[in-house]
Amino acid sequence: MKMSKNSWIGLGALAVIVMWAISTYNGMVSLDEGVNKAWGNVQADYQRRYDLIPTLVNTVKGYAAHEEKVFMEVTEARNKATQMTLQVDSMGNFDEAYMERFKKAQAELQGSLSRLMAITENYPELKANEQFMKLQDQLEGTENRIKESRKAFNEAVEPYNKKVRQFPGSLLSGIFGFSPKPMFSADEGAEKRVEVNF
Repeated sequence: MKMSKNSWIGLGALAVIVMWAISTYNGMVSLDEGVNKAWGNVQADYQRRYDLIPTLVNTVKGYAAHEEKVFMEVTEARNKATQMTLQVDSMGNFDEAYMERFKKAQAELQGSLSRLMAITENYPELKANEQFMKLQDQLEGTENRIKESRKAFNEAVEPYNKKVRQFPGSLLSGIFGFSPKPMFSADEGAEKRVEVNF
């Protein structure tokens, strides 16, 4: 049976649409995996911070045993923050509200760490302790790594969100289960100067 010219044109148009759909889907998968990888790096840097905190607290405790309240705050904030850890495989399921709770837990931990570091100002012998100095350097390096990882995460989320939300990709994103992902933004009140009072 011989196909008509219109049948060939229709078949060609269908082939183009199918190839476009496959290409769009594969592009979304690639960008989604980039976001997952970036999020894994953010999590690894937060984990590094979590791992350093007990050693830092124990080092300071030896010098400032009467500061028990601050040690408890740091420990509680660390425990709360580790409970908020997002798993890379659940990235598609989190939303702005979950990201805000995650950021709030991290901000509480950061605040308690700041209070702990402020305590050290009262202990010159602690500031001169080599182990403490190494821990402080590691913690500062970790905070810089977290900042860079969050920036890299946002840089991975941006093209993904564009692909998912812009036409014509938006036609397929819902069908394939791709939805926009929240980005890190500055914590509420981040523009204000932090004051530590004891």
